Amino acid sequence: MRFLIAGLGSIGRRHFRNLIALGEKDIVLLRSHHATLSDDELAGYPVETDVSEALRKYKPDAVIITNPTALHLDVAIPSANAGCSILMEKPISNSLSRIDQLASALRRGGGQLLVGFQFRFHPTLQKAAQLLKDNAIGKPLSFHIHWGEYLPNWHPWEDFKQGYAARSDLGGGVVLTLTHPLDYLRMLLGEVDSLWAFTNNSNLNLEVEDAVEIGLKMQDGAIGSVHLDYNQQPPSHRWEIVGSTGTLKWDNASGVLEMFSADKKAWETFQPPAGFDRNVMFIEEMKHFILVVQKKGQPICTLDDGKKALRLALAAHESNEKGTLVKLG
Repeated sequence: MRFLIAGLGSIGRRHFRNLIALGEKDIVLLRSHHATLSDDELAGYPVETDVSEALRKYKPDAVIITNPTALHLDVAIPSANAGCSILMEKPISNSLSRIDQLASALRRGGGQLLVGFQFRFHPTLQKAAQLLKDNAIGKPLSFHIHWGEYLPNWHPWEDFKQGYAARSDLGGGVVLTLTHPLDYLRMLLGEVDSLWAFTNNSNLNLEVEDAVEIGLKMQDGAIGSVHLDYNQQPPSHRWEIVGSTGTLKWDNASGVLEMFSADKKAWETFQPPAGFDRNVMFIEEMKHFILVVQKKGQPICTLDDGKKALRLALAAHESNEKGTLVKLG
């Protein structure tokens, strides 16, 4: 199989290394040459700067899209038209305006699309989803998700204000950049009925928001909140779901899931597998994508899933701007 990687920043490099680790060596690089990392590890691989030329010349089976959010569809639509399967980093765009065009291109070309929400591959998040499906804590009633990071620490080799996460023209801002919980919330608790949100830009002097507080009501009636920020030191990513007969708690730092059962009046702990680290999610995601490309599996996170997560992120901005509740329906 031949892979085209569009964008060679930190996440593009991770996918590049993971492909090689999985034995895939037929890789073409689509570059703007704006990446601030060394090119040493990329030596020897063919490079193109135009997507149409890269698709025509190399005819890749799969395209991995890791360029800035606002530029995703510029690569995705021609790649889909060319019949490629696509792994697209989250969020799928910073606008809904061309998503239907991408869906049509995929139907015409016959490829599949996997959205890169890698937390779908976290073993204890998968365990939590199964426990909720099995009613292990009864009916979910409320939830709180908290994710705080310190943006200046992400890429210490570059000016953080010039990175895509801090620039509105590239689709940055904390709501879109840390959109993972808006996807795994749906994996855990189903669809959102309505939301409100407040955003803030109070600490890092960015042109985008550095914090958001989102209140949500799920279609099944549970209520809760998602907090995201670029300011917290040290980082913290955790959540809690309260059910009618128990509680689930998860912490990304340890990967540990805990469940309290009202019947047993005790906590049960679920540990991630021995040797688990963050890259395991990306490796499992890439293994899954390879099966999708080979037509041996269906994407577990589809374009429609990506569209729904994006709709929630855009609804949070809409709520903040208009000062009103937004119905998703």
